[in-house]
Formats: sequence, structure tokens, C-alpha cells
Amino acid sequence: MSLDFSMRPEWQQLRARARDVARRGVAAHGQCSDSWINGHSKEFSRVLAAEGFIGMTWPRAYGGAERPGIERIIMAEEMISAGAPIAASWFADRQMGPSIYSYGTQAQKDEFLPSMLTGEASWCIGMSEPDAGSDLASLRTSARRDGDYYIVNGQKIWTSGAADADYCYAICRTGSDGPPYRGLSELIVPMNLDGIEVQPVRDMVDNTHFCEIFFSDVRVPVGNLVGVEGAAFVQTMVQLGFERGGIDRLVSNRPLYDLALKQADLSDPLIRQQVAAIETGYRLGRLMVYRGALGTGSADYSAGTKAFCTEHQQRVAQFAAQVLGAAATFGDTVPAAICYAPAYTIQGGTSIIMRNIIAERILGLPREPR
Repeated sequence: MSLDFSMRPEWQQLRARARDVARRGVAAHGQCSDSWINGHSKEFSRVLAAEGFIGMTWPRAYGGAERPGIERIIMAEEMISAGAPIAASWFADRQMGPSIYSYGTQAQKDEFLPSMLTGEASWCIGMSEPDAGSDLASLRTSARRDGDYYIVNGQKIWTSGAADADYCYAICRTGSDGPPYRGLSELIVPMNLDGIEVQPVRDMVDNTHFCEIFFSDVRVPVGNLVGVEGAAFVQTMVQLGFERGGIDRLVSNRPLYDLALKQADLSDPLIRQQVAAIETGYRLGRLMVYRGALGTGSADYSAGTKAFCTEHQQRVAQFAAQVLGAAATFGDTVPAAICYAPAYTIQGGTSIIMRNIIAERILGLPREPR
């Protein structure tokens, strides 16, 4: 019995079409590494919507195309590898839409899903907090019930795209009884409500997609609660599975690699060896992402995908710095793409946390006693 790793003809056609759309998007709006967080263009999101590239995997009942997960991966790989600006619709398509149609009320589906599908509404995820980054269960932003409203107070940090978002999908503490992971709830928070302050965090390479959000007595309608009050931890874990195992974790800085490959001296056997290792890494990472999209891995398989793929992206940056030499210090784009690489194994959950998940939930190893 042989295994066939070739793409179906319809998937090859999809890849070609997505590549053409991405190329036109770059021509119209510019290219950047990490375009799924740095490339914010509502105009291009509307193009993606018109092409049917938003909500590809969503059920038809909620306006989606109900296509296999691997088809969304193929499309997204072409967009991100080209550096096309998809950030304005990325989080809504990847996480917030599936969360709302899976756990939300009919009124929430009717109100929020259509503007996601048309590329009109941008979303951010209010998850991490100061002193509560990878340890989600220790978050402290509170949502106190007051009649028909929740009164939200607290702070979120590392909230990508918050400065441009129309909505924040915020995880808040609505109760304190029992273990720390209990009492968490998910709220849809319109970003134009009184009491919300957004402060972009300018990082070392001058990116400002990371933001802090401050909530001061923000009144959120009770109807914006997604799922069951106090029982959102499981919902959030499902979201993180979508977040960790995507193709964005593999090809974020592919434009940097393509540039370095053009400049590389392929007559040098050591350079050829490094190129072979990177190309192998791309193929292995792609197979891991595809496995997740096809549903053939365990529920926590995405932790291994993220650890491998983000470390691969760091090796890509190191290769580019070596090959480009002094040229890597000129301009803004290339130095930023190289210097940004340490962030890959931190954002979305550190590699240490990913390895803990692999050890405990996949390999079944015992936890170290405290």
C-alpha cells in the first residue's frame, strides 16, 4: 500500500487562485512579514470576503462555505507567505466566528457573524493580562453582574489589533468559588463603549499591533455573554487549539526567507545544507498543520505544531541574518523581520508551556509535585 501526498486538482486550483489574490493584495497594499497581525486592511478584507476566503470552514447554516479545514490552510498559506494584509479579518475568521456559532445565542449569531463574513468587522481577543500570560486561569479582569449588564474592570495586554478592532472577545472573571479555572466567562465587548482605553504597545522593531486595554466600569449587556456564565474555560481551550496549530505559525516570515534565498550563495555546501534543513522544516511543519486541519491528531496536537513551527521560524530568521550580512541592517522591513523572531515562541503560549501540554496531555507523563 502506498501513500499519496499529492494535492487534489481542486486544491491546486485553489492554491493558484489564492496566490493570485495575494499577489494583487501586496501590489495594492504593500507587503510585510507577519501579515496576519501586522497587515491591517479593511479594504483587502472585503476582497477576501468577495472571493469566499472568509468563513470557508464555517457551517452553511451560519453563512459559511463548510469546506474542509485544509482548504482554509492552503488559502492562508498563500496569503501569509506573500505578506498580504489579512489581519483585519484573521481573528474573527479563525476564532471568534467559530466560538459564537458554537456557543452563542441565535441573537448573537444573527448580529455578529454577518459583518465578519463580509470583512467589515475586526475583532481582537482579550485574553492575556499582566502577571497572567500563559496562566489563563489566574486572570483577574472582573465582570460583575448588575441587572441587565456586566460591569467590567481590569486590564488586558498583548491584545493584537485592539487599536483597530470593532469588538473585543474578552475572557473575564465572573466568579471566584472553586478552582481558578472556574468562574471564567466570555463576553463580546464593543470597543466603542464608555470606559475603554486602548494603548498600543510599541515593540523593539516599531510594531504596534500589541495593545493594552483598560476597562473602567464598562457596562456590557448581559446578552453579550457567550455560553454559560462561569464555564468558559473549556470554550477558551478550544479557541487556543485553533490559534496554536495554524499555518501562520509556520510561514509568518516566509517573505524574509524568500528574500534571503535569492541572495544566498548556493555554491557553498554549508549554505546548501542550511537551505535543505529549512526546506525540510517547511515540509514537516506543513504536514503537522495539515494533520490538524484534517482532524487526524489529538485535541492537544496543536501544542506540538506550534512548538515546532515557531522554532522553525526563528531558524529562518537566523539564516536570513547570516546570508544577508550587513544588508540585513538596511531599511526597516528586513531588520524588523529578523529582530522580531524571538516573539514567535512567546506569543500564543511559550514553547515551555507547549512542551508541558505535550508531556501531560499527549504523553501522559506525571506532573512534578509542587
